[in-house]
Order: sequence, then structure tokens, then C-alpha cells
Amino acid sequence: MFYYLLKYVLLGPLLRLVFRPRIEGLEHVPAQGPAIVAGNHLSFSDHFLMPAILKRRITFLAKAEYFTGPGIKGRLTAAFFRSIGQIPVDRSGKEAGQAAIREGLGVLRQDHLLGIYPEGTRSHDGRLYKGKVGVAVMALKAGVPVIPCAMIGTFEAQPPGAVLPRVHPVVIRFGKPLDFSRYAGMENEKAILRAVTDEIMYAILSLSEQEYVDEYAAVVKAQEAEAKGARERRFPRAPLS
Repeated sequence: MFYYLLKYVLLGPLLRLVFRPRIEGLEHVPAQGPAIVAGNHLSFSDHFLMPAILKRRITFLAKAEYFTGPGIKGRLTAAFFRSIGQIPVDRSGKEAGQAAIREGLGVLRQDHLLGIYPEGTRSHDGRLYKGKVGVAVMALKAGVPVIPCAMIGTFEAQPPGAVLPRVHPVVIRFGKPLDFSRYAGMENEKAILRAVTDEIMYAILSLSEQEYVDEYAAVVKAQEAEAKGARERRFPRAPLS
């Protein structure tokens, strides 16, 4: 109930007013039945903009940190994500990926739309990174189509670290559904999972026209943070007098 109150009365109209998103290819999202919407992830705003413009309810697998943040802000964020039916996924430990897949398959078994960001995290520099194979596992196990989606302009509207978004043109572009039924029963084949994931990422890339990086975003983030730390240790800033 609260999901539809936000979508049609509270948050949805506000987002449309502020961002005035241009929607392309919405007809590619099925009116009923299970499907995966796989998109690029540029901004915290992505979580709200896509659900606001879709005609159907969509459930995202959200990182568990959104549900466990400290203080009033953390509690409000957790309450918000729970109220709109988003599912927390612990991304740490060996079982994290399997837990996400189980939760995602549960959503699809209910004939719902499942939203997923194959990169696994937000892009920190606006580029598109290598996708993780969990999206392929779910698509093959559930036997559902994958609709590629590109968020364009949300990085500029709310870049990493920005608490509040600013007015900036946004385009949300959906591509034709990708059918992977030819790989039915092959969800345990690593080469097949990589091929399916790469096909999904290429479809997103074609829609978004981002620069592509054939590495995982989390790995690149960690490498850049380590390099920055090394530079700061080597050239420490002088204390302000």
C-alpha cells in the first residue's frame, strides 16, 4: 500500500517534476509475468527514478547497508526501503552471492519484476563496468527474459557523495527483452554464464553509450583508494596553522 502511495501521490510526482525524465522503450517492459530489468547504476537516485516511471511494481535487491545505517538517517533509510518492498542482501562472505540469487528467484517465482544492477555497485566515475554473473544465473534458472535499461544523466544529477540531487536532464531507456532460453539447463556452466552476462552488459552499453571497463567496479574502486592512500602517506599534507 505504501509503495503505491509513494509512487502515485508522494515521491513519484515530485521526481517527475524535478527531473522530468524522458522515457524511451517502455513498451519493452512486459505488462505481466516475471522478468529481470538489468540496468547500469550511476546514482543513489536510480533506486527511485526507475520505479517511479514503471507501470508495474519492481523489487530491487538492495545492499544490506541501507538497512543497518547508524543514527536517525540510517533508521529512516531502512524504514523507507522496507516500506517499498526492497530486499536487503548481505554482500559480504562466501554465501552472499547465493543469498542474493535465492532472494531474486523468490521474487520471480511470484511473477514479479526484479530489478538488478549487474555491476554490483554504483559506478564511481560514470563508466560502465564488468557485470557479475548472478543476473545470468537467475535468468537461466527462472527462464525469464532480461530487459536491459540505461539510466542517463543521473550521475550528473547526483554524483557519488552528493546528499541531495540537483536538477539535470535524465533519460531512462529500455531495450528489447533478451531471450536466453537457448541456454536452458546450463546455469552451472561458467563459460555460458559469462557469455550471457557479457551479452546483457553489451545491451546496456549500447543503450547508455558509456565508456566500458572490462574489470569489476569494486576492484577498481579498491585499487584507486589504495593508490590514493599511498600518495597521501608519501606526501602528507602540512597541518594548517
